[in-house]
Amino acid sequence: MNGFISVLQTVYTFLALVPFVSFFAAWGITYWVTGDKKRATHMAIDITTLFLIGSVSVMTRQLFGTGFGLWFVLLLFLITGGMIGNLQNRTKGKINLYKIVKTLLRLGFVVLSACYVLLLFIGIGKYIVTS
Repeated sequence: MNGFISVLQTVYTFLALVPFVSFFAAWGITYWVTGDKKRATHMAIDITTLFLIGSVSVMTRQLFGTGFGLWFVLLLFLITGGMIGNLQNRTKGKINLYKIVKTLLRLGFVVLSACYVLLLFIGIGKYIVTS
Protein backbone atom coordinates (compact mmCIF):
# COMPACT_ATOMS: atom_id res chain seq x y z
CA MET A 1 0.00 0.00 0.00
CA ASN A 2 2.88 2.37 0.75
CA GLY A 3 4.26 1.82 -2.75
CA PHE A 4 0.94 2.79 -4.32
CA ILE A 5 0.70 5.95 -2.21
CA SER A 6 4.29 6.80 -3.11
CA VAL A 7 3.49 6.46 -6.81
CA LEU A 8 0.41 8.68 -6.41
CA GLN A 9 2.49 11.31 -4.61
CA THR A 10 5.10 11.26 -7.35
CA VAL A 11 2.49 11.61 -10.09
CA TYR A 12 0.73 14.45 -8.24
CA THR A 13 4.06 16.23 -7.64
CA PHE A 14 4.97 16.05 -11.32
CA LEU A 15 1.55 17.22 -12.51
CA ALA A 16 1.48 20.04 -9.94
CA LEU A 17 4.93 21.26 -10.96
CA VAL A 18 3.96 21.35 -14.63
CA PRO A 19 0.20 22.02 -14.63
CA PHE A 20 -0.04 22.53 -18.39
CA VAL A 21 0.84 18.84 -18.80
CA SER A 22 -2.13 17.89 -16.62
CA PHE A 23 -4.35 20.24 -18.64
CA PHE A 24 -3.41 18.68 -21.99
CA ALA A 25 -3.53 15.13 -20.59
CA ALA A 26 -7.00 15.68 -19.11
CA TRP A 27 -8.18 17.39 -22.29
CA GLY A 28 -6.87 14.60 -24.50
CA ILE A 29 -8.35 11.79 -22.41
CA THR A 30 -11.74 13.51 -22.09
CA TYR A 31 -11.85 14.34 -25.81
CA TRP A 32 -10.91 10.76 -26.67
CA VAL A 33 -13.69 9.40 -24.45
CA THR A 34 -16.46 11.90 -25.26
CA GLY A 35 -15.51 13.45 -28.61
CA ASP A 36 -16.76 16.85 -27.36
CA LYS A 37 -14.20 19.68 -27.34
CA LYS A 38 -16.18 21.99 -25.05
CA ARG A 39 -16.73 19.29 -22.44
CA ALA A 40 -13.06 18.27 -22.69
CA THR A 41 -11.95 21.86 -22.11
CA HIS A 42 -14.20 22.30 -19.08
CA MET A 43 -13.10 18.99 -17.57
CA ALA A 44 -9.43 19.85 -18.16
CA ILE A 45 -9.90 23.24 -16.46
CA ASP A 46 -11.58 21.61 -13.46
CA ILE A 47 -8.86 18.98 -13.05
CA THR A 48 -5.97 21.41 -13.58
CA THR A 49 -7.34 23.74 -10.90
CA LEU A 50 -6.74 21.03 -8.31
CA PHE A 51 -3.11 20.77 -9.39
CA LEU A 52 -2.70 24.55 -9.49
CA ILE A 53 -3.78 24.83 -5.84
CA GLY A 54 -0.88 22.62 -4.78
CA SER A 55 1.54 24.21 -7.20
CA VAL A 56 0.85 27.79 -6.17
CA SER A 57 1.02 26.92 -2.48
CA VAL A 58 4.39 25.15 -2.88
CA MET A 59 5.79 27.99 -4.98
CA THR A 60 4.68 30.48 -2.33
CA ARG A 61 6.40 28.41 0.36
CA GLN A 62 9.62 28.17 -1.66
CA LEU A 63 9.78 31.84 -2.65
CA PHE A 64 8.62 33.54 0.52
CA GLY A 65 9.38 30.94 3.17
CA THR A 66 5.84 30.81 4.53
CA GLY A 67 3.42 27.92 4.78
CA PHE A 68 0.42 30.22 4.59
CA GLY A 69 -0.06 29.81 0.80
CA LEU A 70 -2.32 26.76 0.86
CA TRP A 71 -4.46 28.16 3.69
CA PHE A 72 -4.76 31.52 1.92
CA VAL A 73 -5.90 29.85 -1.32
CA LEU A 74 -8.44 27.74 0.57
CA LEU A 75 -9.66 30.82 2.46
CA LEU A 76 -10.17 32.68 -0.82
CA PHE A 77 -12.09 29.70 -2.23
CA LEU A 78 -14.34 29.59 0.85
CA ILE A 79 -15.01 33.35 0.83
CA THR A 80 -15.72 33.35 -2.91
CA GLY A 81 -17.98 30.30 -2.54
CA GLY A 82 -19.92 32.07 0.20
CA MET A 83 -20.31 35.17 -1.94
CA ILE A 84 -21.52 33.13 -4.92
CA GLY A 85 -23.94 31.22 -2.68
CA ASN A 86 -25.26 34.50 -1.27
CA LEU A 87 -25.75 35.85 -4.79
CA GLN A 88 -27.63 32.70 -5.81
CA ASN A 89 -29.81 32.87 -2.72
CA ARG A 90 -30.71 36.52 -3.37
CA THR A 91 -31.47 36.08 -7.07
CA LYS A 92 -33.10 32.62 -7.21
CA GLY A 93 -34.08 31.94 -3.62
CA LYS A 94 -32.13 28.67 -3.47
CA ILE A 95 -28.53 27.51 -3.63
CA ASN A 96 -27.20 25.13 -6.28
CA LEU A 97 -23.99 23.61 -4.87
CA TYR A 98 -23.00 22.09 -8.22
CA LYS A 99 -22.98 25.52 -9.90
CA ILE A 100 -21.03 27.02 -7.02
CA VAL A 101 -18.32 24.37 -7.26
CA LYS A 102 -18.20 24.64 -11.04
CA THR A 103 -17.87 28.43 -10.86
CA LEU A 104 -15.20 28.20 -8.16
CA LEU A 105 -13.13 25.76 -10.21
CA ARG A 106 -13.32 27.86 -13.37
CA LEU A 107 -12.65 31.15 -11.58
CA GLY A 108 -9.90 29.48 -9.56
CA PHE A 109 -8.28 28.26 -12.78
CA VAL A 110 -7.99 31.80 -14.13
CA VAL A 111 -6.73 33.32 -10.88
CA LEU A 112 -4.35 30.48 -10.00
CA SER A 113 -2.95 30.35 -13.55
CA ALA A 114 -2.11 34.04 -13.30
CA CYS A 115 -0.57 33.47 -9.86
CA TYR A 116 1.42 30.52 -11.20
CA VAL A 117 2.89 32.57 -14.04
CA LEU A 118 3.61 35.51 -11.72
CA LEU A 119 5.30 33.29 -9.12
CA LEU A 120 7.25 31.54 -11.87
CA PHE A 121 8.68 34.84 -13.09
CA ILE A 122 9.39 35.97 -9.51
CA GLY A 123 11.22 32.68 -8.89
CA ILE A 124 13.28 33.02 -12.06
CA GLY A 125 14.15 36.61 -11.15
CA LYS A 126 15.07 35.63 -7.61
CA TYR A 127 17.27 32.80 -8.94
CA ILE A 128 19.06 35.15 -11.36
CA VAL A 129 19.65 37.78 -8.67
CA THR A 130 20.98 35.32 -6.08
CA SER A 131 23.24 33.44 -8.54
